[in-house]
Amino acid sequence: MINYPSIFGSNQTLHKTLLAAVTLGMLAGCSNNQETSNASSEANDTATSDTTGEVLRIGTEGAYAPFNYTNADGSLGGFDIEIANALCADMEVTCEIIAQDWDGIIPGLKAGKYDAIVAAMSITPERAEQVSFTDPYFSNTLVFLAKEGSDFDPSNPDDIKSKSIAAQRSTISSQWLEQAYPEANMQLYDTLSNAFLDLGSGRVEAMISDKLPAIEWLSSASGSQYTLKGDEIDIDDNFAIAVRPGDPLQAKINDSLAAIKADGTYAAINEKYFSVPTPSETK
Repeated sequence: MINYPSIFGSNQTLHKTLLAAVTLGMLAGCSNNQETSNASSEANDTATSDTTGEVLRIGTEGAYAPFNYTNADGSLGGFDIEIANALCADMEVTCEIIAQDWDGIIPGLKAGKYDAIVAAMSITPERAEQVSFTDPYFSNTLVFLAKEGSDFDPSNPDDIKSKSIAAQRSTISSQWLEQAYPEANMQLYDTLSNAFLDLGSGRVEAMISDKLPAIEWLSSASGSQYTLKGDEIDIDDNFAIAVRPGDPLQAKINDSLAAIKADGTYAAINEKYFSVPTPSETK
């Protein structure tokens, strides 16, 4: 389990230290499900990418802050976006980052819409049957949230069964809850933002989420009256980059991932977004 120090103060604000040494380019915005001019409609599961060209196409969700999100001007931002840019810089290629709804993100990779997925994707056996994963680049724990003063207690199975609990569909959070508590009153959402929206409006009583997106939301105006409930849930969850099976891009990304960790670029990006030490799994 990763032992993070406290990363929010009395106002539950997530401190993000900007490091002047990091100069990573911002990307032009992409809307969800957008098509790119060089995406091949004839690509298949065994297609491979070639990083000897000028462009590496990367898919992300754009709706999972602080890892990836869409800014008001339509541009993409977040930890994943900067990691992708750093990897492209090390490989001496240009990143073309494409936003894609979560449910279609693996099908989009298999269809050749992009060459890799950098989207806080957990390594799971089910996904590993469809894609190949790089070395992990982040480790994650799960948390429950509820309104301050709520009697919701996630250590009480009766509360899990009786309270309406929000979760994003097809994520580690929803899968863990479903497996650990098959009788849970779970409400599933296509995006994390919509799940937070219903929690904040009182349409559900609690929520389960990855820890860092939860803390990001707690620091916002919408989440100011909410808090974490119970202990963190360590499920040995690691995020990695997905590529098509057999693609030599996997080895190239692993080499560049090791390089940006060795030269301090990864630590600088991590500090900018999370202000916590680099997890031991990513060293």
